[in-house]
Amino acid sequence: MKQRDTGSAARAGVRADLAAVLAGLTEPTAVDAFLDDLCTPAEIEALADRWSVVPLLAEGMSYRQIHDVTGVSVTTVGRIARCVDGGAGGYRAALEHRRAHPAAAPSA
Repeated sequence: MKQRDTGSAARAGVRADLAAVLAGLTEPTAVDAFLDDLCTPAEIEALADRWSVVPLLAEGMSYRQIHDVTGVSVTTVGRIARCVDGGAGGYRAALEHRRAHPAAAPSA
């Protein structure tokens, strides 16, 4: 991946635009199609793997159990846990949205 100046105003504008586009896509199928076009299959898999960890952390599952269930490394689980606890709040907001809209969560 190429190095970029992530602190630049132009970069922040593009990131804000991407966030606005994602927020504007209200149908899961539209978001899925956008992710298919935007990301490589490996990137989508990595995003899905990270998200799969979040609800398990919220349930209080241990890092080792999460690794056993998801295959995500214990190190990555720990990084995600730090973000859930003290990150920008995105994981917490997504969890709250999922709790408020349980029909949106796929049944396993």
